[in-house]
This record gives sequence, C-alpha cells and structure tokens, in this order.
Amino acid sequence: MRSALIQAGFQVLGEADGNGPGLRVSEASAGAVISWSTSDGFAALAREQAGRPPSDDSMRVIVQAAVSGLLVQLGHTVAETPDGADLVVLADPASHQDDEGR
Repeated sequence: MRSALIQAGFQVLGEADGNGPGLRVSEASAGAVISWSTSDGFAALAREQAGRPPSDDSMRVIVQAAVSGLLVQLGHTVAETPDGADLVVLADPASHQDDEGR
C-alpha cells in the first residue's frame, strides 16, 4: 500500500521523518490508518486567503478523496475514522485467514 501511494506521487513519511508534512501510514487492529499533515507554511497560506476558513480542512478532504480513490481502485476497503480526520484501510479478512492458516 505504501509503495502504491509513493508511485502515485504522495509523500509517505516514515517513523524517522518526525512530524513533517505528508501521509503517515500506521498499523491498527482494523488494518492501517492513513493520516495527512500539512506544512506550517501551507497552513499559514491557507489562513491568509480571503474568505477561507483558518484551517486546511478543504485540502485534507481533497487529499483523503485522492488517497481513498486510489486505494479503492486497487481493491482495498477504505473508511473514515469517526472524527473524519483520517482514513482506515481495512484488513482483508481473506488474506488474514490465509496468513493464520500457514
């Protein structure tokens, strides 16, 4: 999944990257959680735009739609977290059962 995101042009952060801007993929009991963080410069620019809310919410929605669309096209099941801040890529039960059976 990480390689597909990278090949699509997304910046996927590793643990060593700290809190830099980009996508972060972390393991969760349901599968994987994908979160997106913006740079301080982008957040400041978004706040300066006339008539725009003082947040990067609209860009987050666009990034989530692009990531979700790509992963769904690749056969993954994707859902939003309850607060809508991140995406959850659900583990494939069939592949999980195959792993347990080996």
